[in-house]
Amino acid sequence: MPIDKIFKDDASEEKGERARMASFVGAMAISDLVKSTLGPKGMDKILQSTGRGHAVTVTNDGATILKSLHIDNPAAKVLVDISKVQDDEVGDGTTSVVVLAGELLREAEKLVASKIHPMTIIAGYRMASECARNALLKRVINNKDDPEKFRSDLLKIAMTTLCSKILSQDKEHFAEMAVDAVFRLKGSTNLEAIQIIKKPGGSLKDSFLDEGFILDKKIGIGQPKRIENAKILVANTAMDTDKVKIYGARVRVDSMTKVAEIEGAEKEKMKDKVKKIIAHGINCFVNRQLIYNFPEELFADAGILAIEHADFEGIERLGLVTGGEIASTFDNPESVKLGHCKLIEEIMIGEDKLIHFSGCEMGQACSIVLRGASHHVLDEAERSLHDALCVLSQTVNDSRVLLGGGWPEMVMAKEVDELARKTAGKKSHAIEAFSRALVAIPTTIADNAGLDSAELVAQLRAEHHNDGCNAGIDVISGSVGDMEERGIYEAFKVKQAVLLSATEASEMILRVDEIITCAPRRREDRM
Repeated sequence: MPIDKIFKDDASEEKGERARMASFVGAMAISDLVKSTLGPKGMDKILQSTGRGHAVTVTNDGATILKSLHIDNPAAKVLVDISKVQDDEVGDGTTSVVVLAGELLREAEKLVASKIHPMTIIAGYRMASECARNALLKRVINNKDDPEKFRSDLLKIAMTTLCSKILSQDKEHFAEMAVDAVFRLKGSTNLEAIQIIKKPGGSLKDSFLDEGFILDKKIGIGQPKRIENAKILVANTAMDTDKVKIYGARVRVDSMTKVAEIEGAEKEKMKDKVKKIIAHGINCFVNRQLIYNFPEELFADAGILAIEHADFEGIERLGLVTGGEIASTFDNPESVKLGHCKLIEEIMIGEDKLIHFSGCEMGQACSIVLRGASHHVLDEAERSLHDALCVLSQTVNDSRVLLGGGWPEMVMAKEVDELARKTAGKKSHAIEAFSRALVAIPTTIADNAGLDSAELVAQLRAEHHNDGCNAGIDVISGSVGDMEERGIYEAFKVKQAVLLSATEASEMILRVDEIITCAPRRREDRM
């Protein structure tokens, strides 16, 4: 019996060179795919799904692009994963992380071809990434103690993040919005409290930040349209005329009058419930489930604003914002924590009516209303803004910042090169390769802007040999510029995450020497 019959019939395995080849090629293909979205002049991709309705997404966000791809190549999946993690962890740098990992593998492929063992390469990469991180640590700027400066740093970071996205035209406007929203969070990284409402119509410039909380609902009929000093009860309870709730319950009656009695009893029950709710001394009742006409009428008589079907997120957030708790039983009013706000009123945005709560207890919440030409524009604007908000909320906690525009990569590359010269043995080749991979990011930024990347990167490298230089690629003027003057800043946390994730991912793929694909399950003929 031949040796390769260990596996089932259709299972395939790739060994040694072939396996490594497959993983390198897959990873490089993925990184080339998102490469063109890097930098301020990066282009967008249209993703069309094969599902119903062929939904179209237009996006520039690396993680969104990769999330939507169905990939067969195992190594490529690792890259998709790191971009997802980068998105969850720090929000931005999703493209850079994939490009860097792809470049590291491209360099590794050359080294493997010249008979250097993958483990040696990995050891070299490890040393190089450590060295690169220290190089950044030496050059971080930290303005935490000076609120004015810190705010301007945050604004610059927000603008840099938005630069490569659809919002780049109005980046000052959106950066202001993002910074304000994040400052209201007072240092928590929970972005739940920032609500983003998308309303088609108008232009992106019409988007605004609202101090209060906006609930995407209409006010019921015959109810007060405006309430001052509202006391809000946030609830999750069934307010439909209490039907006999036991499923499959059958009630046998001998005449129509009995049916009427049952209905009367139900109404009474409902009335009691409403009375209990009113006994809390509230003037606004928000329920997650629906409210039938009868209880709604009772609420209107009592002069209470009743809002039904506030979706779950809305309700959680409303609880957060007004400082109330979500109640589901109303027997003891003293234990229920009510929410408060100064004013509830109806506002119009575009064609829609929304309910606006202002002057809330917790200053942390705010709503950002995005306006834009179409749903696609709004979705992309939301993604871009989300990136900016993530980065800012992380930076508020870890206030170290760096310059942007390929500057951190050049600083790291320079240090790593010096390390390569000092290191004896084969590892030095790997370390040198690492610095070449780092330079690929400024190269790509320049390429995407249609500039002569070889020329610019060579200039940059020369500039960086002077100590304390701030040179980076200025895409707008198409030359090497001073990043500090241009106000192009990035968060240290983002860069660190990019560096470490990319190194670890490429290590993982380098370690592979065999790919075993298991046999697909056969579908039995179910005739």
